[in-house]
Amino acid sequence: MPEIYLPTFHSFAMGNKFTGSWKELRFCVEPQIVKLNKKEVDFENSSIKALYWYGPFCMEKSEIQEERTFPLTEEGRAEIKTWLEEKI
Repeated sequence: MPEIYLPTFHSFAMGNKFTGSWKELRFCVEPQIVKLNKKEVDFENSSIKALYWYGPFCMEKSEIQEERTFPLTEEGRAEIKTWLEEKI
């Protein structure tokens, strides 16, 4: 089974969005960051939104198949990876 690449947990904790693909599967993973103050992330109340679609077009020109929200944790990142790999 092919493995989907996702950036490290730290990348999402820093607020970085990621888009990727595997053949016809396209996906977007975006953290929803809640801050405790200017520098600290409130991990308990933050999350990561992931969605996917199929086809050759960008997200804005495509029909989103499903969207889910996962905890902003290393385990949440692993759940996203498994969830997306099931869609291949």
